Amino acid sequence: MLPTMKQIRYFIATADAGQVSLAANAMHVSQSAITTAIKQLEDMLKVSLFVRQPHGMLLTYEGNQFYQHATHIVKELEEAMLLSHRGANQVEGTITLAMSYTLAGYFVPPYLTRFQRSYPKVKVKLVEAARSDIEEGVVSGDFDVAFMLTSNLINQEDISFQTLLSSHRRLWLSSSHPLLGNKMVTFHDVAQYPYIMLTVDEASNTAQRYWNQTPYQPNTIFRTSSVESVRSLVANDYGITILSDMVYRPWSLEGRRVEVRPLADHVPAMDVGLVWSRKRERSDAVNAFCEFMELSVTPDSGSAQRC
Repeated sequence: MLPTMKQIRYFIATADAGQVSLAANAMHVSQSAITTAIKQLEDMLKVSLFVRQPHGMLLTYEGNQFYQHATHIVKELEEAMLLSHRGANQVEGTITLAMSYTLAGYFVPPYLTRFQRSYPKVKVKLVEAARSDIEEGVVSGDFDVAFMLTSNLINQEDISFQTLLSSHRRLWLSSSHPLLGNKMVTFHDVAQYPYIMLTVDEASNTAQRYWNQTPYQPNTIFRTSSVESVRSLVANDYGITILSDMVYRPWSLEGRRVEVRPLADHVPAMDVGLVWSRKRERSDAVNAFCEFMELSVTPDSGSAQRC
């Protein structure tokens, strides 16, 4: 017996929202419809997908694994519906695509694989580069298009951008951390505990900017360019951090859990998107790639920002 798309969508909505009531509101159905769908999935899979807690629904290890596959299935179906009539086999060419380190590891690969499957006659050359090198390469023409954190883009005079998604930043902490018991967590609370600072892709610069808008500073005890190092240190209760949902995974490499909580204070989202030169005409292949990404990441019209 296979699950229905409705069951899969209800499951994804619950995983994203963290609460059945919020998922029901988002899907415009009753809470019982959500709980029934999840129970049916768990019966089919013979595993528990969520840990039910007073403050919400947390994915189990098996639930997280299923979530990765479920979101992939939904994206594949959406792309098939949107791209089947676009004559993808007629588009040819070569794209030099640059990307920052974080996006190369946590965002790009599944989309790139699906794009190559949809546009088999388009060759994509990949380059990893820092933000400043991406901006320079896009302007000079060395890169046709690039993935980067558009919230960090400096040269908006010569570079156009399309933000594909905004990834919320939340507090990461271990499953035994005292702050899990707080109804609300503030910068004041976070500043009382050891802090692990991620440095890759200018993350520490961004963090310092929003911390500087408060009377507090993080008690930074370790700085690292490795997201996995941050994840393990947090999971083992060595410190806490604030990072985006895009790089969040609930389990460290050694199998310890990382919890997340929203902050009561404002924390800017991490904007992810595409950039290209304002002064250079985009090829058919680049246009196809940009359109593919817009349809894949933001299937609802109007959700992407263009400039």
